[in-house]
Amino acid sequence: MKITISSPSEKMLAKIENGLGWITFNNPARHNAMSMEMWQALAKILQQMEQEESLRVVILKGAGEKAFVSGADISEFEEKRSSQKQRDAYEHAFDQAQNRLAKFPQPVISMIQGYCVGGGLALALNTDIRIASDDSRFAIPAARLGLGYGYASIKTLTSIVGPAFAKDILFSARFIKTEEALRIGLINRVVTRAQLMEKVLDSAITIADNAPLTIKSVKAAVSEIVNDPSQSSHEEIERLVDACFLSDDYKEGRRAFMEKRQPVFKGS
Repeated sequence: MKITISSPSEKMLAKIENGLGWITFNNPARHNAMSMEMWQALAKILQQMEQEESLRVVILKGAGEKAFVSGADISEFEEKRSSQKQRDAYEHAFDQAQNRLAKFPQPVISMIQGYCVGGGLALALNTDIRIASDDSRFAIPAARLGLGYGYASIKTLTSIVGPAFAKDILFSARFIKTEEALRIGLINRVVTRAQLMEKVLDSAITIADNAPLTIKSVKAAVSEIVNDPSQSSHEEIERLVDACFLSDDYKEGRRAFMEKRQPVFKGS
């Protein structure tokens, strides 16, 4: 079954097919650099996808062969980010999209090839699994542009690679190759460009075949673990865990195990 997700921008494409959601950054002429219009569209796409019960996994990818997302569209900065009022509006669009992505209830995979820079890397770090082609490159060039880098984005980076590597990445603004990115935990897996689609689909289908309520509760629990202690919500995690044990999927999982067959989970 294919579901088309409406997008307010032709630079953002989205669909759901066989339980897999696809979001494509469709600005290849600018290496998929994110405009304000694209940030706004991403938030609206994610909001729509949250309502689709058939959805199991979302995959983010960039159009063309040069980039996942090469960062923010710097050509907009003079028009959209020069005054305080403009900067506030832009940051609101950026924050809304990133927050929706970070809190998305289903697993999200970044399929990375080419440049994954600045806001593009911030996007990827707010997904659950990052699979990259071996010719990808990563950087956060804020220090070269004189940009402030927000607390939430720094916290996410630090929670993934640790404070020492986070400082190195941000202070140096240098490009990082996939071997180092894998070693420091910036990405989960490196494959050849020819293997990328196959490996991403293998990972997505494997996740989609597992119990959705279990995966949802695990994702929520991991998010709580990396939250500030003052923002913790253990009661909600316990509610999600209890829902797993009370679900039909739990019964199906037990039956399938005893019958030595593949379980068929329905998320209920």
